[in-house]
Amino acid sequence: MICKTQQDIDGMRKANKVVSDALKYAESLIRPGISTHELDKLVEKFIIEHGAIPSFKNFEGYPASICASVNEVVVHGIPSKEIVLKEGDIISVDIGTIVDGYNGDAARTFPVGKISEEKQKLIDVTKQCFFEGIKHLKVGARLGELSNAIQTYAESYGYGVVRELVGHGIGHHMHEEPEVPNYGPKNKGIIVKENMCLAIEPMINMGKRYIYMKNDGWTIATADNKPSAHYENTVIVTQNGVEILSL
Repeated sequence: MICKTQQDIDGMRKANKVVSDALKYAESLIRPGISTHELDKLVEKFIIEHGAIPSFKNFEGYPASICASVNEVVVHGIPSKEIVLKEGDIISVDIGTIVDGYNGDAARTFPVGKISEEKQKLIDVTKQCFFEGIKHLKVGARLGELSNAIQTYAESYGYGVVRELVGHGIGHHMHEEPEVPNYGPKNKGIIVKENMCLAIEPMINMGKRYIYMKNDGWTIATADNKPSAHYENTVIVTQNGVEILSL
C-alpha cells in the first residue's frame, strides 16, 4: 500500500529513529584506522541493543548490517577487514532497520579526518540535492518535479547523477512502489498523494554519471574512479508538507 495509515506512520517513526541514532553513532566511530568490518559490527550491536533488526543483513544474500561505501564506491559497499579508512577518505554509510514490522532507511556521507575541499563540496551538494528535491514534494504534484529538482541542482555543479539506482517507497517492506528517480522531466512520475512514505536518496558522482558493479555482485562504483556521495532520508508526505522521519 503506497499511502500509509496513522498506525503505519507511527511504526515508521520508531524504525527511523533507530536509523537516525545509528547513523549518528556511526559518525562518532569514523576515524583513520578503523576498518569497515569493525564499523559494521559496532553499528549492528547498536541497532540490536535499541530493539531493532538490521534489515540489510541477509537481504537477498547481503552479508552485513550496513553498507559502507568508500570514495569511488557509490552504494552497497560490503564491510571488510581489508578496507581500513584513512585520512582524506569519504565514506557513505547506509543503514536499514525493522521495528515491529516497519522499515527505516537512511544514508549519509561522512569525511574521514581532514578531506579536500572538492570532496567536502560533493558531500554538501549531495545533501542539498535532497532538500532541493523535497521542496517540490507536495500532494497533487508529479513525482518528477522532485526528480528534476535533484538533477538540476547536481548538474549545476557539473556532477553526474546516477540513473541506474533510484529511491523507493518504504513501509512493511524495504522496497515498495513507487520508484523515485533522481533525474528526469518535471511532468513524469505518479501524482503524489497524502501519507505516501518514500526513501529519497540522491547518489551523486564528482565525475560522470556512469557506474559499474564489482565482481562481488554488490559493490557499485563510478566508472571513472572519481568519488561519489549518497544522502538518504525516509519521509512522509502530509497536507502540511514533508515530515523527515530519519533526521
